[in-house]
Amino acid sequence: MDRINEQIISILHVDGRASFSAIGRQVGLSTNAVAVRVRRLENSGVIVGYRAVLGSDVPESTTGLEAFIDVRLHPDRDSEEFLAWAVGVHQIIDAVHVTGPYDYLLRVRARDTAALDRLLRLLKKDAGAAQTQTRLALREAAGPAPSP
Repeated sequence: MDRINEQIISILHVDGRASFSAIGRQVGLSTNAVAVRVRRLENSGVIVGYRAVLGSDVPESTTGLEAFIDVRLHPDRDSEEFLAWAVGVHQIIDAVHVTGPYDYLLRVRARDTAALDRLLRLLKKDAGAAQTQTRLALREAAGPAPSP
């Protein structure tokens, strides 16, 4: 994966409907060259799909809830399938495979408690989570602690 492919992926991650010509202008390639690269990324499984995101599900970047969800998968659930599912959920900011009693730690953002509840239900229904534990972020440090 080269720098241009990474740029293309970044652009499509923000706007999955970006045209090949618009992407080409941003990365310095022709429309056809971008189309070839995107098709290769799709065929190799780097890009697995595009989706519509409903406005009611889009979390505000500075508002809403930030939460950390520990996830233990059902024993028969494949870890790679879970990660593929998690990557497709826009509320999931990060998914980290961890040691200990849980399999994954998810960092998520949800508009409100109802949206967080929907996400937790999806984790159990669609993603194969056997058990979850959720912690809410109350505040974030503004910067490095002052020196004594």
